[in-house]
Amino acid sequence: MTILITGCAGFIGFHLSSELVSKYKIVGIDNLNNYYDPELKKNRLKILKNKRNFSFYKIDLLNYKKINQIIKKNKIKHIIHLAAQAGVRHSINNPGAYFKSNIEGFFNILELSKVNKIKHLVFASTSSVYGDNKNFPLKENSNTDTPLSFYAASKKSNEVMAYSYSNIYKIPCTAVRFFTVYGPFGRPDMSLFKFTNKIIKNQYINLYNRGNHERDFTYIDDIVDGIAGVVNKIPKNKIPFKVYNIGNGKPRKLIDYLNIIEKFLNKKSKVKKLPLQAGDIVKTHADVSLLKKDIGYKPKTSIEQGIKKFLDWYVEYFK
Repeated sequence: MTILITGCAGFIGFHLSSELVSKYKIVGIDNLNNYYDPELKKNRLKILKNKRNFSFYKIDLLNYKKINQIIKKNKIKHIIHLAAQAGVRHSINNPGAYFKSNIEGFFNILELSKVNKIKHLVFASTSSVYGDNKNFPLKENSNTDTPLSFYAASKKSNEVMAYSYSNIYKIPCTAVRFFTVYGPFGRPDMSLFKFTNKIIKNQYINLYNRGNHERDFTYIDDIVDGIAGVVNKIPKNKIPFKVYNIGNGKPRKLIDYLNIIEKFLNKKSKVKKLPLQAGDIVKTHADVSLLKKDIGYKPKTSIEQGIKKFLDWYVEYFK
């Protein structure tokens, strides 16, 4: 079986490709954009390119014709779509980038799935679609009609678009809603990377909502387990569409997260406590019982273990 993974040089795409390449032939595509340091993406790719069953194409989601050629040439019948313009805060100043990549780009993936009779399209969504929902833990059937950022709106759009394609063209689609992913080779715009960097460099950390946010921090290996588990779990309903939360199920305050980093680095942070930022959600908490029931999902990595693994990587990577 050959799987197309879009965004393979991204944080989740890299870890997923590394895991699945031992079982399947992986064709990876990525545009290697400069939303954050492309060197990190290139270094992830270097590792992937050493694996026997992996091939890579540098390409943008908007290049429909080229992706179509790649799908046909490699006889691809399974797609895991992770490529997207990420980041809640960046979407406040640059909504156009999210429209192009996350909505127009996703439309291309849906069309390509239809034309090439793809057997299963698994695609990344986000816990941000739940907005400021207060009914915890968040279940897949919780209301997602009030996204607080354009990033969240673009991902909600993906779910709605995919549902319609599942209904009309019977394309089996599975949306996976990720909850605050962290770990080695993580994104520099995420809190773990930023906090670590600033503590080491003795710089001030902007702590929004005074650190009282609660996040369902989910270690990358647990996210990968969840995605890998649903690849062969093809929806068979009349409308072959399914949504899963992939989270840890144990929310923690951002200030606790920071304290764990300080403990392992053996260094106190310098903090500016700031109010809640526009587009930010106060709390996320995943109900993962559906994923547990369908694939036996069980998150294995505690926040302390996960942060320690990230810090070990960070120190080694930047030495």
